[in-house]
Amino acid sequence: MTRILFVCTGNTCRSPMAEAILKNMKIEGMEVKSAGVSAVDGSKASYQARVVLEEQGIKHDHSSSFLTKELVDWADYIFTMTTSHKYMLMNQFPSSIEKVFTIKEFAFNNKNGNVSDPFGGTVEMYRETYNELNEMIKLITQKMELYNG
Repeated sequence: MTRILFVCTGNTCRSPMAEAILKNMKIEGMEVKSAGVSAVDGSKASYQARVVLEEQGIKHDHSSSFLTKELVDWADYIFTMTTSHKYMLMNQFPSSIEKVFTIKEFAFNNKNGNVSDPFGGTVEMYRETYNELNEMIKLITQKMELYNG
């Protein structure tokens, strides 16, 4: 079983969309969760994120989660949306260093890439973020199949 954790700030925009995209791929032997470094437990995904996921035919009943040691320990791979999320996570949970990557770093070998935060933006901004995440998640799953053999 491969366990993937996506991390952003509030766990209402980017990481829930990433979680929904990967879950929708229905990859056998893969579990997916998301959390936020500043999340309030129990919030729904943003309205715009829900609209974009529905447009793509992805059903996702999201409830936000604050990033905890239990979630970090649960995950085999942790993909953050920004380098600041990555460094915050590695500082707070030093045992996680080997499994924490920005999503762009893992997908494109780009250590400085961030996924822009659409929070408070238009549905079109969320569509752009969705498309960016979808492309990276396809690359990530291809790489993991190579790593997991």
